[in-house]
Amino acid sequence: MNNTINIKNKKASFLYELIEKFVAGMVLTGTEIKSVRNGKANLVDAYCVMIEHELWVKNLNISEYFFGSYNNHNPRRDRKLLLNKKELDKLERKLRDKGLTIIPTRLFVNEKGYAKLQIALARGKKRFDKREDIKQKDAKREMDRLKKPR
Repeated sequence: MNNTINIKNKKASFLYELIEKFVAGMVLTGTEIKSVRNGKANLVDAYCVMIEHELWVKNLNISEYFFGSYNNHNPRRDRKLLLNKKELDKLERKLRDKGLTIIPTRLFVNEKGYAKLQIALARGKKRFDKREDIKQKDAKREMDRLKKPR
């Protein structure tokens, strides 16, 4: 079985300061897991919310399965995330703090074939923090360029 599926949310680390990470299972239908295994998912606009002590991911786009016919799913439907009670309680307590949110950072298929979503407790960055990150990346790129032998 090929389990090299690793879909990342590249904007997450730029827009947010990632505080703590968790790995959650997802409740998926048959056509959804087939699409994920084909790499047809997008995390860019996704976010997580707590509804009645359950964690749900919203706006996670899993494209329709090509061979799904009438069994296909809604690509942007809300999906329930599976965490243990202690983790859910911890996240619920942390979400009460002002300015914290939960965002998906990575979607992957584990060695057992289950789709897992890595989520992070995050705080939004201010504009000057983003500029600082860009400066650091540019400086690192320049240093790497100067280090290379000619």
